[in-house]
Amino acid sequence: MRKHILVFSALTLAFSLRVSAQSFVENGQVNGSFQTDAQYYMLDEGIGITDLNGKNLGLSGFGKIGYTNGNFSAGMRFEAFLPELNGFRPELNGVGLANFFATYDNGFVGVTVGDIYDQFGSGLVFRTYEEWALGMDNSLRGVRVVLRPTQGVTIKGLFGRQRYYWAPYLERDFASDDYRGIVRGIDAEWNLNQSIPSLSESKFTMTLGGSFVSKKQYDQSLFYIIPENVGAAAARINLGYGRVAFSTEYAYKINDPSAINNFIYHEGRSLLSSLSYSQKGFGAVLQVKRTDNMSFKSMYTGKQNDLDINFIPPINYQHNHTLASMYTYSTQPKGEMAAQFQVNYTIPKGSALGGKYGTKLTFNMSQVNDIVRDSIMFDGAMTLNQPGTLGYTTNFFAISDHRLYRDINFEIDKKINKDWHVTVQYINLRHDIETLEGHANSPEVKANIAFLDLTYKIDRRQSLHFELQGLWENEVHKGYEVEESEKKDYQKRGDWAAALLEYSINPHWSFALSDKWNYGNPVEEYRDHYFTGTVTYIHDATRVMLSAGRQSEGVVCVGGVCRTVPASSGVTLTVTTNF
Repeated sequence: MRKHILVFSALTLAFSLRVSAQSFVENGQVNGSFQTDAQYYMLDEGIGITDLNGKNLGLSGFGKIGYTNGNFSAGMRFEAFLPELNGFRPELNGVGLANFFATYDNGFVGVTVGDIYDQFGSGLVFRTYEEWALGMDNSLRGVRVVLRPTQGVTIKGLFGRQRYYWAPYLERDFASDDYRGIVRGIDAEWNLNQSIPSLSESKFTMTLGGSFVSKKQYDQSLFYIIPENVGAAAARINLGYGRVAFSTEYAYKINDPSAINNFIYHEGRSLLSSLSYSQKGFGAVLQVKRTDNMSFKSMYTGKQNDLDINFIPPINYQHNHTLASMYTYSTQPKGEMAAQFQVNYTIPKGSALGGKYGTKLTFNMSQVNDIVRDSIMFDGAMTLNQPGTLGYTTNFFAISDHRLYRDINFEIDKKINKDWHVTVQYINLRHDIETLEGHANSPEVKANIAFLDLTYKIDRRQSLHFELQGLWENEVHKGYEVEESEKKDYQKRGDWAAALLEYSINPHWSFALSDKWNYGNPVEEYRDHYFTGTVTYIHDATRVMLSAGRQSEGVVCVGGVCRTVPASSGVTLTVTTNF
C-alpha cells in the first residue's frame, strides 16, 4: 500500500511542477460525495430473531473526493465498515483508503495510475465496477493507457491486480489464501462513421471492436494442473440503419478450471445479441444470450461475487416494486440460454384511450433455460462434470428443458390529469429457487403478481403516493405440507400482500408507512407482517433517511449480481451528500 501511495503522490507532484501553484488552485475543480449507512439491530421473536450473535450495530460508509484541472484528474475513496451490515461479506470489516487514481488525458493519449474502473464492449471478457448496495468492488489497481490515434479509433491497454476486500496487493506470496493473479488486457474500437467522411451523415452506422484479456496466476493446486495463463477474447459489431439497430458480441475463454466450475477443463463461450426498432411512440427490442462456463476470476479458488474479471449482463426485466422484485434473476455464468422481447407503445394524445396526455403500454417477456450438457467417457465410465476432466460436451445452440426463470409482464402507465398518475402491472413469474437461491429440493416458484401505483398531487408542494401489491403462488400456499427439516427454505414462500402510503412536502420532506404480509406462507410461524416507517429529509444535495421496522429475508440484485439479505428488525439511518 505504501508503495502505491508514493507513486500517487509522485504523479501529483510532477504535474504540479508544470503549472504554477496559483493556477493549480484557481483553475481546479473539486467534487466529492459521502454516504453512511447505519443499522441498529434488535431482537424480534415475532420474525424469529432470538439471537443477534453479539452484533447490535452495523455501520458502513464512504467518502470520496475528486480533483480536475485541465487534462489532469485525481481522486480517492475512503471506506469504513465498523462492522459491515448484515448480508455483506465479513471480509469487508475494516477501515482504510480503498481507492485512488491519477489520470492525465490530452485527447490523444490518456494514462491512469491507481485503481481503474473500465469495461470492454458488453463486459463479456472485462468489466471492473463498484456497487455499494452489494458491497462489491472489483477495481483493478495498476496502469491503463488509452490511445486515440485517429478520429473514431480508440485503443486501450491495462495491467494490474484486483481489489480483494482489505487484502494487501501481494506480489508473490504462495502461502496466502487470497493470492490473486495479474490481469492484462487490450481493447480496440473503430467507429467507421467518425473515421470515414462519406459516412458521417449516413443513416447507416457501424462500430467494430475486439478485446483480449488474460490472467496470470501461479499454480498452487495439489490436485490439478492449473493453467498459469488463461486468455479470453471477444469480438463485437454494432450496426444501425435509420430506426433499426443490431449489436452482437461473441467471447471465448480457454480452459480455466476453478472452484466455480468444479475444476473441469471445458472452454468458456458466450454470445450476446440485440435487435431493436424505434420510432416516436413505438419501440421493440429482442435480445438473446448464450453462456457456457464463462466465470472468469483472477483467483481460481474464488466462489462468490468477488474478483470477477468479466460480467455477464442480464437481459430480463428489472423490476422496482417490492413484491415484483422479490424473486429477481441472478445470472448463471456456468450456463444459461436466455431471450427477452419487449414492446413499448404510447397511445397518442387526443385519442379515446390516450386522453389528454397519452397512455404508455409495455409488454415484456423473458425466459432463461439451462444449457444441454452431454456426458463424456472417463476411466471407462460416462461422467458429467467430473473434476480434472473436460467435464462435458455441448451443442452451442442446444436448449435444456430445465427452465431457470420466466417473466411475462404487462404494464399500463397513465397520467389521468394534472393531479393524478397511475401505473398498473401484471406479472406471471416462474423462478427456480433451488438453483438460483440454493434452497434445496424446494419446488419452482409459480406466481402471479400485480400492483397498483397511484400518485395524487395535492398542490404545488404536496403529494400522496399509494402502492398496493399482491403475490399469489399457484402451488405453495397455506395448504402445502412442509417437512420440519425443510422449513428454513420456505421463509418467503406463499402468498404476499404489500401496501405503502407516502406523503411528500416538496422539496424537503417525505413520510412513508409500509407493510408486507406473508399471509399465505405454508409454515404458520412465517406468516408475519413486516411494518416499516420512514422519514426522509432533503436539503440541496444532502439526503437523510431514517426508517424503523422489519426487513424480510430476501435477495438484493443489481444488474444480475445478487447478495442474500437476512431477516432483521431495528432502525436504519442513511445519509448521502454530494458537492
